[in-house]
Parts: sequence; C-alpha cells; structure tokens
Amino acid sequence: MAFLKDKVEGAVKAVLDDGSRLQAPTVNKYVNRVRRSHPNESPAEIIERLEKMFLLAVTGSGSAVGATAAAPGVGTAAALAAAGAETAFFLEASALLTLAIASVHGISPEDNEHRKALVLAVALGESGMDIVERTAGHGAKNWGSLLGSRIPGIKDMNDSLLKKFISRFVAKRAALMAGKIIPAGIGAVIGGVGNRTLGKGVINNARNAFGPAPARWPAEKLIIDPDPLPAVES
Repeated sequence: MAFLKDKVEGAVKAVLDDGSRLQAPTVNKYVNRVRRSHPNESPAEIIERLEKMFLLAVTGSGSAVGATAAAPGVGTAAALAAAGAETAFFLEASALLTLAIASVHGISPEDNEHRKALVLAVALGESGMDIVERTAGHGAKNWGSLLGSRIPGIKDMNDSLLKKFISRFVAKRAALMAGKIIPAGIGAVIGGVGNRTLGKGVINNARNAFGPAPARWPAEKLIIDPDPLPAVES
C-alpha cells in the first residue's frame, strides 16, 4: 500500500504541476478540434462526445495494462510499474475531461492553482464540493463555477483536496491494481471494467459540478487551426 501511495502521489503531482498541458489554450484547442469534426453539434452533444472519448480511452488503457500481466516473462514488479504509469494516464485524462467540460461552460480557471482545485474537487465529488464552498465562503447551484474566479487561501484548500484525493484514490486503486496483475488475461477484463467504473464516477461528478450544458455556443467564431492536438480521436 505504501508503494502504491507513493506512486499515486507522484502521478498526481506530476499531472497537476504540468501547467502547460492544462492551460486554457491547450484545453480550448482540444475542444475546438472536436467541434470542427462535428460542427453542427450543440454544447450538450459535444460534452457527451467528450465523455464517450474519455471512457473509451481509460477503459482501453486499463485493459491493456491488465493484458500485460499475461505476456510471457512479465513479472509482478513490471506489471505494477505499468499499472502505475496507467494511473498517471487516467489522472491526466480525467483532468483534461474536467477542464474541457469547464471550457464548454465558459469557465476558464485563471491560474494553475485554480486548475488544480477544479480537477481535484471534481474528482472527489461531494466532499470536494464541501471543501470548495467552505473556502469560498458560499455555495452555488453549479459549484464548479466558483473556481472560475479568485478564491483566497486556495493553496491551503488545494493541500486539503490533495490529501483527501490521494487517500481515497489509493483505496480504490489498490483493489483495481491487484486485479490488473492477475495473469492469463483475467486482469485485462478487471482493468477495463474497473477503469470504466472509475471513469463514470468522474463524469457524474463533472455533471454535478457544472450542471446542464449551455443551450448554445457563444457568438465568437470557432477557431480554425489545422495543427492537430495529440489526443483521443473523436
């Protein structure tokens, strides 16, 4: 468990501290690419598409790591290392989904601390909402919007969110990672189904945080940028 906790904590910090991948221009470019591929879809339909792409990616990633254990010559240590890397992928995919949905809602956290808070709070769900509302000093029907503006004491809030997230995520991931390293391909099924379950939890938390999608897109023109962003295909 200590090994897993160290791996998860390292993965979380690496994902959240990599500000370049989580900055608004990168996230907006990702959303715009999906919109260009489906120009007639509403905000609600684009969000649904983003959710499906996320689930497909994390389910496939979990299955691939589970299948690794069945390969000849792959030991438990190597399988655990692969599962640790896959945990980082899951966290990064969750962060991108959260910020992409926020972007569709017109919410763009102004700095890395606010982006961290949004990602962690959505991942935690109700307990994350409680911490955010307590720090902000008030609640909101769609509480994700609170993180689109400045919150005093946000670094201390992020410390609380991070500690709670790591303890909860480690508990959920421990059983899942143990299943992934079962040989003979059984781990592929456990890994895929387990990641899909965790992914659905992230989606439900995001829906609760942001509420219904906007009825229409804002008036500004869709940015046309031919340079594709490396991401899951839509």
